[in-house]
Amino acid sequence: MIRIIFFLFISVPLYGQQIDSTQVFSLEKYLTWVRAYHPVMQQANLLENKADASLLEARGIFDPKWFGDYEDKSFDQKNYFRIGEAGLKIPTWFGIDVKMAYLWSNGEFLNPEGNLPTNGQAILGVEVPLLQGLTFDQRRAQVQQARLLKDGNEAARRTIVNDLFVKAIETYWKWAYKNQILQVYENSLNLAQDRFQLVKSSFEQGDKPAIDTLESLIQIQNREIQYTQAQVDFRNATLELSNFLWFENLTPLEVSENLRPEGLQADWSFLEEKPNPEFLRTIAESHPELQSILIKQQQLDIKEKLKQEQFKPNLRLNYNFLGNGFDWTDNNSNESAVNNLVTENYKWGVKFSYPLMLRKERGGLELVRIEQLENQYKLGEKQLKISNKINAIYQQLETTFGQINTLESMVQNYSTLLDAEFEKFRIGESSIFLLNSREQKLIEAQMKLNKLQSEFQKLKWKLRGAKGLLQ
Repeated sequence: MIRIIFFLFISVPLYGQQIDSTQVFSLEKYLTWVRAYHPVMQQANLLENKADASLLEARGIFDPKWFGDYEDKSFDQKNYFRIGEAGLKIPTWFGIDVKMAYLWSNGEFLNPEGNLPTNGQAILGVEVPLLQGLTFDQRRAQVQQARLLKDGNEAARRTIVNDLFVKAIETYWKWAYKNQILQVYENSLNLAQDRFQLVKSSFEQGDKPAIDTLESLIQIQNREIQYTQAQVDFRNATLELSNFLWFENLTPLEVSENLRPEGLQADWSFLEEKPNPEFLRTIAESHPELQSILIKQQQLDIKEKLKQEQFKPNLRLNYNFLGNGFDWTDNNSNESAVNNLVTENYKWGVKFSYPLMLRKERGGLELVRIEQLENQYKLGEKQLKISNKINAIYQQLETTFGQINTLESMVQNYSTLLDAEFEKFRIGESSIFLLNSREQKLIEAQMKLNKLQSEFQKLKWKLRGAKGLLQ
């Protein structure tokens, strides 16, 4: 895998200082890479393209269409008939269909109604729904559903990204925690080695018994085991972090050994404000998961409207103006061309249907209304869960921050005790056992502090994720 060192500059030190190849891989830079190249992000971004394609497909219902029919029958050396029709159909948003066509026919055995002028016949007609479909129909419903799908996919994209960032940030602070633990054990190992040399020197000078050197050596061995395990844990956390880092063309990246995370300091000033009742009441306006449910409700409203439309009788009127070829006048009549077109040269008809028992319509409407109730219950439950989750995380943050302040004081106190114990040991008034005991207490306190600092950082970003704000 490619190591991600090319995007972090290596600062050249001034005045001949030694070059420090260790660089801080900040959370901001990390999230920039996750946002730009992670496969889940790429999939989430495709939702917008998918919604655009669905909307384009729905709008295609209103595209004008060319059509044409041709029939030719010849039998026993006779031309029975040749009949053809070609034209254009134009569906409109208001449910009215416009038709422009041209018909021609000839032959020896045409049906009387198939007889047309020598020049053929042009037709200009409309078909209008008078009851069902006049104010709303399947075509308009499909376009409106596609528009809502675009909003729904955007909410789904935000949900996916929000969840991805919560996991990515949690992994980052786990990496930072393992790095901090590694530093604690590294420092403790160095101190144990320095102390061993001091005890050994004192033994050689006759100031310390041999048993102290053995105990100091055992302490080094324990610290080496702890340090080695901390190295393994840090490498595993680094590999876990690398799962979120990608480059172009789905190229996986590996975190360089020269990269280190940010510190674990818990800073209250960067904590989000406490969620107030107004925010929790209006959270559905901003939270992507709740927006998805609200958009689902709008889709069901459209479906309900369409089902209600089906209770109306299906009554459609069609009217067609007929021409002699493409001539819309009647030269054989004394009437004006307009009168001829309206009162003479036309074809019209009506179509009517209505189910007697309406069982299909009543059942369909009832199913939609049940779905609406289910969705409303789901919205209320989800909103309560999210509100409670936000409050719970905030309370946990407050508690964790207070514990951090206490542990910081404890670490300082243990450090003071260790310094005092070391001074007593140096002048011969303490034992290596007591010194190691003091140091172990300090290490345990540092571990607890680092653990809480890591949890604080996770909770701080988890709170933003619970609010649906991670993008």
